[in-house]
Amino acid sequence: MTGTVERQEKLNKFEKFKAEKDGLAVKTELEQFANIGWEAIDKTDRDHRLKWLGIFFRPVTPGKFMLRMRMPNGVITSKQMRVLAEIVQRYGEDGSADITTRQNLQLRGIRIEDIPDIFSRFEQVGLTTVQSGMDNVRNITGSPVAGIDADELYDTRELVQQVQDMITGNSKGNPEFTNLPRKFNIAIAGCRDNSVHAEINDIAFVPAYKNDKFGFNVLVGGFFSAKRCEAAIPLNAWVEPNQVVAICRAILEIFRDNGPRANRQKSRLMWLIDELGLDKFRSKVEQQMGQTLETEAPKDEIIWEKRDHIGVYKQKQPGLNYIGLHIPVGRLYANDMFELARLAEVYGNGEIRLSVEQNAIVPNIPESRIEAFLGEPLLEKFSINPQPLTRAVVSCTGAQFCNFALIETKSRAVAMVKELRLNYPCQNQYGFTGLVAPTLVDSHRLQISV
Repeated sequence: MTGTVERQEKLNKFEKFKAEKDGLAVKTELEQFANIGWEAIDKTDRDHRLKWLGIFFRPVTPGKFMLRMRMPNGVITSKQMRVLAEIVQRYGEDGSADITTRQNLQLRGIRIEDIPDIFSRFEQVGLTTVQSGMDNVRNITGSPVAGIDADELYDTRELVQQVQDMITGNSKGNPEFTNLPRKFNIAIAGCRDNSVHAEINDIAFVPAYKNDKFGFNVLVGGFFSAKRCEAAIPLNAWVEPNQVVAICRAILEIFRDNGPRANRQKSRLMWLIDELGLDKFRSKVEQQMGQTLETEAPKDEIIWEKRDHIGVYKQKQPGLNYIGLHIPVGRLYANDMFELARLAEVYGNGEIRLSVEQNAIVPNIPESRIEAFLGEPLLEKFSINPQPLTRAVVSCTGAQFCNFALIETKSRAVAMVKELRLNYPCQNQYGFTGLVAPTLVDSHRLQISV
């Protein structure tokens, strides 16, 4: 391709199997996989290519797969939640769901023989898992209270959906973007607090006014890994909302065609920016878009402390409120999901929002219904006013389901925070991961991010 970075690289095993067969190709083989069972599936298809469809083989739970949903902007309907609850329910004690730090859900305990039926049910209610794993763009995040926040600057929901549709071919799968050098994260913020964690995204759009006109300053290159952590840096570009899809496409095409592929520890977008230099990278974006980018606005509108949206809040719509529930470490079971769906229908408009803090929000609750909502039994488990340390904890999957983790994290996080809050009352945020760890706990290394 013209305009690509010239390099001679030895292909790693991931690039080799991607070159042999596109990940989306297994979409036509799902019926066969369901018939032959997980043990008979080609190992590369089972362990890797199925991830292009959001289906994850878990070595620590052989035969029990994980499904990663796509939920743009963290919005889900009660009907969709009920379908997911029914799927989780069929697996009994093996079935559960986790709210992730990218505002989506991961379903656990899934059997490969059920996948064709599950995907059929997804299609009926407008759900998809396509391109949610491996070297694809992950779930696109936005403000969890977009469209209802009394102080928001821009409702990000439609923009987030447009970007997802471009990347996934309207959820059918899009081969244009199934062979990126590495995974890719995008966030679009429309509020005055950093509710999307803009700094850890490969592309982040933060609200900014320029000459009294609303738009976004663009940040690029944010990521964290065991080897390197970098906050996203300014591209020195300001775009209007109608340019967001185009600049996302341009950056993805540049990354796809020029990004380093030899070492997967050095394949995220920031490594390409380092190689090219920010100015040259910006010029390539302009060239790919076929237009000149405006320089960034002098200041952005992220001026508030970050909110977690737990509690009762008035919406911009008169007489309506949203109520945020704390979901400890994001873990849900079938009964919890059924109850969330019921509460959304009985008290709201049948909609639920998920946050990057792994919590849930029920919007559009009339003032007259708040007292009854707060008396619901589910709120004894999912509080609207948890203790400071409890409300701030987030957790990765941990060794229960993740073969990369060294320890179990979710129950450990809950137990540890319970001990900490007895002795150290504070409001800092703690993140628990079983992967890397500068702090020694119970003879294991555990990272605590404050």
